[in-house]
Amino acid sequence: MRSEFRHTGVVKTDTTPRATKESAVHAPSSAAPVATASPVAVGHEGHTRAAVVKLLLEEGPITASEIGTRLGLSAAGVRRHLDALLDSGEAREASSVAVRHRGRGRPAKYFQITAKGRGRLGHAYDDLAGAAMRQLREVGGDAAITEFARRRVQAIVGDVTPAADQSAEGLETTADAIADAFTTAGFAASTRPVGNGVQICQHHCPVSHVAEEFPELCEAEQAAFAQLLGTHVQRLATIANGDCACTTHVPLVPPSGPK
Repeated sequence: MRSEFRHTGVVKTDTTPRATKESAVHAPSSAAPVATASPVAVGHEGHTRAAVVKLLLEEGPITASEIGTRLGLSAAGVRRHLDALLDSGEAREASSVAVRHRGRGRPAKYFQITAKGRGRLGHAYDDLAGAAMRQLREVGGDAAITEFARRRVQAIVGDVTPAADQSAEGLETTADAIADAFTTAGFAASTRPVGNGVQICQHHCPVSHVAEEFPELCEAEQAAFAQLLGTHVQRLATIANGDCACTTHVPLVPPSGPK
C-alpha cells in the first residue's frame, strides 16, 4: 500500500459514513437522463414527419431529393419518413401521368399525399356541416344549395380583381390571385404552367367530405373561376371524387376560329 501513494506523499482516508455510501449506491444516477431524451427525439421526429406531409400536400408530386433539400434531411432520413408514410397508406408514388419528366436521364420517383393522408389533417365540423346542408335542401330545395355554394365561394374570392383582358399575363395574374385567396381560406392552392395554359391546383379541401355529397360546392368554384378570368375553364380533378388535388385548367391561348 505504501508504494501506491509514494508519488504524492499523502494518504487520504475515506471518512464518509457507511450509511451515506450505501444510499449513494442505491440512489438513481442523474448522469444519464434517459427518461427525458426519448420524448425530445419523438417530438423532433414528429415535427419532421409533419413537415414532409406538408410538402407532399402543398407541392406534390415531389421527389425525395427535393424533400431533402427543402428540409435539410439526408437521403436516409427522407427515405425513412417516406417509407413510413407509404406503409401507412398516407403517401404514394405518383403515376407517370401526374408528373412531367425534367431533364435527361432516368426519371426520378415522385411522391404525393393520398386521401388517407389528407384525412389526417382534419375536416372540422364535417358532420355538422353535412347535417346543415341536408336540412337546407329539405327547406329550400336544390336552388337553396346552389345559392349557398355561390355565396360561399364569393366570400373567398370577393377581393380578387377580375382579369382586365384575355392576355396571358392578365390571366396568369388573376389565376395567382385566385390561388392566394383559396390558400388563405385553407385550400393550400397554387398555380403551375402546363402547355398553353395554367392550372389552379388546390392541394387540400377542408370541405371535401361535404362536397362528396354536395357537388354544388365544386361547381360554384368552377363558375367563379370562369367569371373572374372571363374565359372557359375546365375542372380536371377534384378531391371530393378521390383525386389527389382539385385541378382547374385555364387556357392562355384562345382557340383559333375557322379559316
